[in-house]
Parts: sequence; C-alpha cells; structure tokens
Amino acid sequence: MMNAAVCTIFEGHYHFGVAALSNSLYQNGFRGNIYVGYRGKLPNWVLKGEKETIGKWKEAIILTPVQDIKLIFLPIVTNYNMANYKPDFMLELWEGPAKDADAMFYFDPDIVINDSWVCYEQWINCGVALCEDVNSPLQEFHPRRQGWKNYYKHYHIDLHFKNAIYVNAGFVGLLKKNSSFLNLWVQMQELMGPAIGGLENSIFLNQSYNSTVLKREGFQIFDKPDQDALNAAIEVYNDPVSYIGKEGMGFSEGDSTMSHGMGSPKPWKAHHLLRAAQGKIPRNLDVIYWKYCSEPILAHSKWEITRKLIGIKVAKVIGRFYKV
Repeated sequence: MMNAAVCTIFEGHYHFGVAALSNSLYQNGFRGNIYVGYRGKLPNWVLKGEKETIGKWKEAIILTPVQDIKLIFLPIVTNYNMANYKPDFMLELWEGPAKDADAMFYFDPDIVINDSWVCYEQWINCGVALCEDVNSPLQEFHPRRQGWKNYYKHYHIDLHFKNAIYVNAGFVGLLKKNSSFLNLWVQMQELMGPAIGGLENSIFLNQSYNSTVLKREGFQIFDKPDQDALNAAIEVYNDPVSYIGKEGMGFSEGDSTMSHGMGSPKPWKAHHLLRAAQGKIPRNLDVIYWKYCSEPILAHSKWEITRKLIGIKVAKVIGRFYKV
C-alpha cells in the first residue's frame, strides 16, 4: 500500500466535518496519518488526544481513535484566510512531519469520501488529481480566464489554456514527485494577493459565505481566490492533471467519488424538519454525512445522531407531499 498522508484545515464548527471526513476515510480503507491544521479553540473530542511536540509545532495533539489511523492536530499561525493556506500547509507537511509520505491528499472539512481508498491511490498515478466545480466550465475566452491571463502577464507569467474545466479547490491529490504543482499554486496566490486586498481575504468570513475580497470594476476575476489561483496554476503547470467531472463531488446525478457539502447550511447545521416545512427535502449530502458520524470518531452524541436520522426520514415523508 502507498505511504499516503491526508490533510485538512478547519476553524470553528467545521470540526464536525473533520470527524466525518476521518470516519469516511477509515471506513473506505485509508490507513495512516490525517494532519489537521486548525486555528482557534479545539472541541472536547479532540482534547482527549495526547499533546506532543512535532517539528516546529510545540502544541500538537495526536488522537488515535483506532489502530492504524492517527489524527494529528497542528495549530496554524497565519494572517491568511484559512482557505488560502491549503498549498502552504501541504508543503509544510512534506517538509516536516509527512516528509516520508509518497503522496499527499487535501480534503476540505465539509467533504466525505464514498469510494474505496484504492481508487484515490490509483487516481494520482494519472496526474495531479482534481474535481470539476459546480460552476464549470469556463471556456478559453471567458472573461475570467482572459482576466487571469492578462493579470499574470504583468508578472511575466504566461498562462496556456488546457481545457474548459474549472476545478474545485476543496480537493487535491498528488504524488511527491509532482509537488512542484503546489509551489505554483502558492506563487499564483501570492501574486494574486494585491488584487484581492491581501490573502487574509476570501469568499468566507467567520466560516460562512461572506466575501471580503476587494471589489474591482468589471468582472471579478478572483472572486474565489484559492480556487481561481488553483485554476491559473493548472495553466502554468507542464505535467498531467487528472480531472474527474462534476460527479466527483456529487454536483451531478449518479454515484459520486466524494460528497462535498458546499453551501449553507452545512450538514451538521441543517434542521431537517424546519427545512421540510419550507418545502426542502433532505439533500443527499445530509444523508451521507450522518452515515459517517458514528465510528470510529464520535463528535456528536449518539442521541443527536439518532435524532437527526429520524428527522431525515420524517422530512423525506413530508417531502413526498410538499416540496418546492
């Protein structure tokens, strides 16, 4: 089996997503270390772990819920918005505690995986693994693509169109030999910084969709900063990129490789009976999230999990008669 490391980054209530992501990884066959970068207060279920010094991190916490899997919580000190820190964190891990890993996978903490872990290991042998975004495609001469091209030309960087797929920044997987891709992503973000008012800005504020990105006249070519920089990096990168379409994150009908709980409310925040009264039936991502909440990590109480599962069933019944 490949020596692969997984990582994610979270703040605030997204710790519930970290637990579900970790459970889904374990239940689908992943064995190894999950590195969790965090900022702010840790929840009680994490504090059960053991404190250790790991490299430059003096206050790391290691949680071992079952044999063969470890969650390693590492405090992140940066003025960046956490969404803009993904490639930096991955490189820090490869330079430090994950230096022996042959491969690295980043998942947003509102993702759970649905496919066998073997699929992910096979995928990165095809190139840098990425998933198509819900807002894809962007054609070659789309104003945003041309905006990136013109912007980076001022820094003497030429972007070369690859295809119209616009990828989501919630997942990336790659072999260590392809880590130069992360350096490109970091570079594109740093150069983008002045255009958005600094990398402390993002479409997210206080874990919600509330953009602080600097507004500009005309098209907002960097309205999703980490994601736009990622897509620009693809146009500079010379080696293969392996795309899975919108089904990769559950953005289209059919089986999905993973489920990405984009938008609001997050699965752990959704009130299903209240939503049913508004004519909104439970989403597939809600059902899948609660499927992965029980083991090996219990971030919710067993009573809450039972209550939510009952609420989903009742909401589905209501949805047969009333939905918008």
